[in-house]
Amino acid sequence: MAQDLRGFMAKVEQQNPQNVVHVRDEIDPKYEISTLIMELEKARRYPLIIFERVGNQQIPVVVNVLAPRERLALALGVNTPDLAAEFSQRINRRIEPVVVNKALFQANSVVGDAVDLFKLPILTHFPIDAGPYITAGLVIAKDPETGVETAGYHRMQLKGKDKLGISLHSRQRLWEYFRRAEENGKSLEAAVVLGIHPNISMGSMALVPYHLGKFGAMGGLFGEPLEVAHCRTIDVNVPAYAEIVIEGEIVAGQREAEGPFAEFTNYACYRSTENVFHVKAIQYRNNPLYQDITPAMSSEHITIVAVQREGDVLNALRRTLPNIKNVHAPLSACGLFHCYISMKKIAEGQAQQAIFTAFSVDHNLKMVVVVDEDVDVFDEQQVLWAIATRLQADKGVTIVPQHMGMGCTLDPSTDELSRSAKMGIDATKPLHGFAPTVEISPVVQQNVRRFMGAFGL
Repeated sequence: MAQDLRGFMAKVEQQNPQNVVHVRDEIDPKYEISTLIMELEKARRYPLIIFERVGNQQIPVVVNVLAPRERLALALGVNTPDLAAEFSQRINRRIEPVVVNKALFQANSVVGDAVDLFKLPILTHFPIDAGPYITAGLVIAKDPETGVETAGYHRMQLKGKDKLGISLHSRQRLWEYFRRAEENGKSLEAAVVLGIHPNISMGSMALVPYHLGKFGAMGGLFGEPLEVAHCRTIDVNVPAYAEIVIEGEIVAGQREAEGPFAEFTNYACYRSTENVFHVKAIQYRNNPLYQDITPAMSSEHITIVAVQREGDVLNALRRTLPNIKNVHAPLSACGLFHCYISMKKIAEGQAQQAIFTAFSVDHNLKMVVVVDEDVDVFDEQQVLWAIATRLQADKGVTIVPQHMGMGCTLDPSTDELSRSAKMGIDATKPLHGFAPTVEISPVVQQNVRRFMGAFGL
């Protein structure tokens, strides 16, 4: 399977040329691109767009690589309804990476004083943002104690020609790796990778044990080893087919104000670990593409999080329960806070078991709804119909107070200690004695499709 962004873009265009749009008119890097993306989302349009003239920059900007979920399914080569299930299986079929001696991003190198981040088309997305931000930069670093690599997305504010602000507020692996380095008085070497295949992005979201790296999960998604190459100025390997690689280090003992930034919950986030990233070198392909992810509550920002959440919950459910049909983390809940589960219930109490199993996967989940297998969890109208007609709140709702939640800057509904209540909803029918559902004959349904052309469908 091709591992480069350009090959994937060609695949998207081959599937449907209307899904790839080249914008040749000049567009302002301040606000205009992100505003256009959000306007298109209102019309339920998610084209992969290449902006060829971004201000006075020479490098084109590519957006919407990771939206919608149909595009992520195409990256894996599966049908869209099977996306989360396939993701959950493949990330556990680890294939370790292979190191290659040459990579296309090594074609051009700028080192030391010649580094100038202002030559990259780094966008300013929303008026609330503190300035231009790299949003699609996958940050790769190694554990200073074990050498195991990690890869994850972190917002990065443009501060100077060779300086970026970076926030590690997720408190996950990169934060821990930096903590370990800083305790020994050392900065943490890291690379920021731009312009990558969606499978690399999805693999970076995988929850893997601390003693394992992320590259193996990415290889599982590809079904073959991820090809990686060595950086020029730091001891870090990165995906070989990246468009742009920014090499440097997260500086020990240095902090500097960073933010606010428009986060995925559609609120401005002022919280930051205020770390500083010093750039040592920039390497890039000939005629590179600069990838951007529209922040705030955009489909691209949220969908990849939702797919990972769905896969993790599916894995947990299928370890303990039979007949789980599907899981959906809807965009309406930022792809993170709510989870809909469909299952064929064969014993009373299984819906409650599913609810608490899902809550155990991630403390950020606030509401889990369980429905019967006849309800399509990807159609929120059907989920709400099940709640309206199969639920009595005094019997089917469980509330757990004062649980660990997301920080109040991202979820303003939490309290001053970031605590959040959890709500589980059992919207399944009882096993016996419930009213039958109205059904349509599939044969007649197929027959009447011959009339649909008259309605433009």
